Amino acid sequence: MNRYPALLPGGKIGVFGSGQLGRMLALAAHPLGIRVHTFSPESDTPTGQVCEKEICASYDDRDAVRAFVRGVDAVTFEFENVPAHVAEIAAEVGKPVRPGGHVLHVAQNRLREKSFFADAGLPVTPFVPVQSLADLQAALAQLGTPAVLKTAAFGYDGKGQVKIDNPAQAGDAWQAMGGQPAILEAFVLFEQEVSVVAARGADGTFAAFPLVENRHVNHILDVTIAPAPVSAEVAAEAQQLTRRLMDALDVVGVLAVELFLLPEKNPHTSAQSVSSAFYSGRLLINEIAPRPHNSGHWTIEGAVTSQFEQQARAVCGLPLGSSAQTRPAVMVNLLGDLWAQGEPHWAALLAFPNAKLHLYGKSAARPGRKMGHVTVTAKTVDEAFATAMAARKSLVG
Repeated sequence: MNRYPALLPGGKIGVFGSGQLGRMLALAAHPLGIRVHTFSPESDTPTGQVCEKEICASYDDRDAVRAFVRGVDAVTFEFENVPAHVAEIAAEVGKPVRPGGHVLHVAQNRLREKSFFADAGLPVTPFVPVQSLADLQAALAQLGTPAVLKTAAFGYDGKGQVKIDNPAQAGDAWQAMGGQPAILEAFVLFEQEVSVVAARGADGTFAAFPLVENRHVNHILDVTIAPAPVSAEVAAEAQQLTRRLMDALDVVGVLAVELFLLPEKNPHTSAQSVSSAFYSGRLLINEIAPRPHNSGHWTIEGAVTSQFEQQARAVCGLPLGSSAQTRPAVMVNLLGDLWAQGEPHWAALLAFPNAKLHLYGKSAARPGRKMGHVTVTAKTVDEAFATAMAARKSLVG
């Protein structure tokens, strides 16, 4: 039951974290009359450049955290790896924390995350916890190879993981973990990586955007295609799993669910799914992000309500908007690599009438760093894809 009144125009959302997700949240909140404040250890940040107030302090400065929370009406997070005490302080002050600290606790650790999926009866990649080299060797004997060893905490964009093709590689793989707790996952042969971004309101209402296909390069999202080229049955299954997961976690806010679409025949690896021996669908949940997600950026131009407006509505306790897609859309990321030969040719990209450019206001371009994205909407996915690729290519001449 929602025990907080809805935030009306003039209300203030406090965002912990200050990257591009907070930036786009602030831009979406402004038309609703909602103000955004941001708190992070950095200044002149992507979020800080466009929000009403930017506080630069350490997350470990509990007095600064408490003062920040007292100055806003509701609290949310721009990324999930904010220290747990931040959510605890916000709750102690008496402000709504959306999503709640319990959601961050699950999402911050791959082992807790996978265990939650399994305990909830959701289809998940087979996994085994690993605390030592002996554990890893035993896990490899159980799951077989190939397999993927991942740090339990603080991994993203392919960081903190090692593929193991042969049990003889166990020693090197464990050394790469640096003695940190880890999780071994069976290597899944999948047809597509897909994701659902959805919102859940303070009253439990649910609104999911269409299932999308994600294509990665060097473990970093490169292209999102909306909608994904899948059957209606697969799309419905993905939304159903997402709703079950959000209800089980009692999420208030936006959450992304990344999934593997398995082949129609021989869908599983040799290991059995630990969460549901009788699961007969084609999707396995890989991981979640309890916030807007890179694969949902297309919704700014391609949906009735963007993922960021949905986040603002949910955090404020307001009714959710329509998540219906308006046109086929393709989003491409702009990484720092595009700056290798100097400033990209922005005028060339903007000569494409349907190419919508979003730059994040980051001061330094580095290889692999997400500096912005481009979304193209068109009559068909194929047309949007071709235009998006051509537009991005034009940036380098």
